[in-house]
Amino acid sequence: MSLSDSPVISTAPRRATTAVAVAALAVSGLLAAAVPSATAAPAAPAAAAAAAPDIPLANVKAHLSQLSTIAANNGGNRAHGRPGYKASVDYVKAKLDAAGFTTSIQQFTSSGATGYNLIADWPGGDPNQVLMAGAHLDSVSSGAGINDNGSGSAGVLETALAVSRAQYKPTKHLRFAWWGAEELGLIGSKFYVNNLPTAERAKVSGYLNFDMIGSPNPGYFVYDDDPTIEKTFKDYFAGLGVPTEIETEGDGRSDHAAFKNVGIPVGGLFTGASRTKTAAQAQKWGGTSGQAFDRCYHSSCDSLSNISDTALDRNSDAAAHAIWTLSAGSTQPPTGDTYENTADVAIPDNGAAVTSTVNVSGRTGNAPAALKVGVDIVHTYRGDLVVDLLAPDGSAYRLKNSSSSDSADNVQTTYTVNASSEAANGAWKLRVQDIAAQDTGYINAFRLTF
Repeated sequence: MSLSDSPVISTAPRRATTAVAVAALAVSGLLAAAVPSATAAPAAPAAAAAAAPDIPLANVKAHLSQLSTIAANNGGNRAHGRPGYKASVDYVKAKLDAAGFTTSIQQFTSSGATGYNLIADWPGGDPNQVLMAGAHLDSVSSGAGINDNGSGSAGVLETALAVSRAQYKPTKHLRFAWWGAEELGLIGSKFYVNNLPTAERAKVSGYLNFDMIGSPNPGYFVYDDDPTIEKTFKDYFAGLGVPTEIETEGDGRSDHAAFKNVGIPVGGLFTGASRTKTAAQAQKWGGTSGQAFDRCYHSSCDSLSNISDTALDRNSDAAAHAIWTLSAGSTQPPTGDTYENTADVAIPDNGAAVTSTVNVSGRTGNAPAALKVGVDIVHTYRGDLVVDLLAPDGSAYRLKNSSSSDSADNVQTTYTVNASSEAANGAWKLRVQDIAAQDTGYINAFRLTF
């Protein structure tokens, strides 16, 4: 966050049971150890309403680690005009290029040095309705800028990569941006907006800004600019049971300002900078009252240890929710005949493996070389889970390994398996085992698409 226009630490526990998952378990009454089997007739696929995926905290933190290393290798910072900033741009651009985005670098000059904005467009969507999301990528010269604003940059990057993984087909065109020289007075974003022709400005339906979303003593602040964007964020946090407040500390001090000044609807998230957390705020959010939201704001200690995992995880997921919701798109399910089991199967905590079975019949020959395996598992710590597909003859295909660093919840994705050596007909099973203690969950659905 820029200063130029200025007028107990909360961290994610290894075992954080979400209210949503607990409620789901209670409602489903998952006390039985039975392993149900179900056969579903082939169902014609239909376009599904888009739901944002979970943004893996481990992935966001991996980007932060890379930015930290870049700073360490380039004089300790990633500031405008310094080699660490250009290296940061190169890192983000390479990730986006590999994911299928169309990227461009916009150059400008500030304080006698060349600056860079990185713009990434996701192919498709209505070019006359553009939803943008962005974060400034530069740090101050005194440190690596991991919270300010590695946090926002990493969250936006991983959300963009999630768009690619989902092969998301939004109604609106999606554009992501990483701004340069924000710390010198919002220079990069101002340059972008000022050089955007009037006709192109009119196509931008909204801009979402993410600046400092992982403060170590966090608050949960939502911009109160565009009411639709504001409500989208507030509704998401309300669903988590997390109260929010209107963002005032950074009002006009981050990259949304340039967009707002030309009439483009804006919104965003923020977890606090140098202001002090009040006793009332500590009561509702946790953390330490009488202490700054970020004691390392614009300081050399803004390092990897200066991050609340809980805040970073929640805000990254909120960013994805807003982008999916406001772009009003759909994710097309795989085409073909689908066989599904939607009976819930409880997964014992640190216990034996369980299975969900789909019986396939009436097909000829073998399964396809690109068998689509849809997995929907509700769980409070998916890093504990090992997931396999079992063919009718018992052959196992590993879909997911366990990972102690993956603290996100739920496994909701589609895997592709080369099952061409397997007979198509028979009992196919999804096998799931929880290999560590303290977390709970269940198989919500399992589907095969031939």
